[in-house]
Amino acid sequence: MDVQITTLGALLGLAVAIILIIKKIHPAYSLILGAVVGGLVGGAGLTGTVDVMMGGAKDIMPAILRIVTSGVLAGVLIKTGAAAKIADQIIKTLGEKRALFALALSTMILTSVGVFVDVAVITVAPIALAIAKKLGYAPMVILLAMIGGGKAGNIISPNPNTISAAENFGIELSSLMAANIIPALVGLTVTVILASMLAKKIKGTKIEEVKQDKENEQLPSFFAAIIGPVVAIVLLALRPIAGIAIDPLIALPVGGIVGCLVMGKAKNLNEYITFGLSKMMPVAILLIGTGTVAGIIKASTLQQTTIGLLDAMNMPAFLLAPISGVLMSAATASTTAGATIASATFAPAIIASGVSPLAGGAMVHAGATVLDHLPHGSFFHATAGATNMSIGDRLKLIPYESLIGLSMTIVSTIMWGIIM
Repeated sequence: MDVQITTLGALLGLAVAIILIIKKIHPAYSLILGAVVGGLVGGAGLTGTVDVMMGGAKDIMPAILRIVTSGVLAGVLIKTGAAAKIADQIIKTLGEKRALFALALSTMILTSVGVFVDVAVITVAPIALAIAKKLGYAPMVILLAMIGGGKAGNIISPNPNTISAAENFGIELSSLMAANIIPALVGLTVTVILASMLAKKIKGTKIEEVKQDKENEQLPSFFAAIIGPVVAIVLLALRPIAGIAIDPLIALPVGGIVGCLVMGKAKNLNEYITFGLSKMMPVAILLIGTGTVAGIIKASTLQQTTIGLLDAMNMPAFLLAPISGVLMSAATASTTAGATIASATFAPAIIASGVSPLAGGAMVHAGATVLDHLPHGSFFHATAGATNMSIGDRLKLIPYESLIGLSMTIVSTIMWGIIM
């Protein structure tokens, strides 16, 4: 017998999870406990609640498996210095006159080829701080440029958020990556405009130079650095181009291994993939908790309630896609968790409203970048630490970050909800 949970129960469970996350309880445990509360209050009973949570976690396992294997590419890019080389080359090529654009573009490219957005910011930060010190930019300015570029790259990347959304909507990863290219370029443009405006408003402060890790002192050539991501993206693109389906579970590790070989680091491959796995495990564990909440919400009447509210306000049904992405990213302060919960929960309702799976996935994914930087998430604190920024100054960036995510969401919604 199917279990049905009330809207009140689902909302209360989500609220409990949010409160616990804000209280610094581990997000995975916060989400699991929130799911328990949601199921019990929603009328599923103890057995029914556990069954629904298990079902939600089970549904997310294919995405988790792909995310774990993507750690091969991420580990190689970071540990070989390939990510730092890509960023350094872009910034040198564009020059100081276009410094803010260079910082945003380099972070965008790093994220779009498979580096976590927070890791991309941390990788570019030493270069950015050196530029800021030389040109007199405040830390807030360079961090905004990097975050905006990272957000833009994240919606066209083979990262966990994209993998989860593609899995839940039943679409090819490469198709979802390509779907938001135009919104990503708009996000990059808005980032540079906002960062330039901010630079004029505030004066630079004294910045201490940050040295790069020793392992990045001898960087590979740009060609060797970029070959791994290029191989991975080409393999993923074979499905839409030639009808040859290569799963991300294969394509991303192969790209990492090829890159490692080309850079002459084969003897260190095990070290790199172990590092990559260590970076992916917290995400995988978070997604297990995310899956339990998604199961509760999916089994609840929240979808019908939300659609009813949209109807009552005479708003088109396709807005469920971006709105769900925005709300879930705000609840979890995470692009990955937000995109996962929104897509796992609302994908059937979005598709049932007449929106294609690709369009729904693109709008949900873009929406998940609007409020993923709130203070109860790790991204907020990791990026502040990367630039030695105070919490007060970091909080001042939130409206700018939200505008960047909102600009991409609006463009994606116009493209996929209205035009397509």
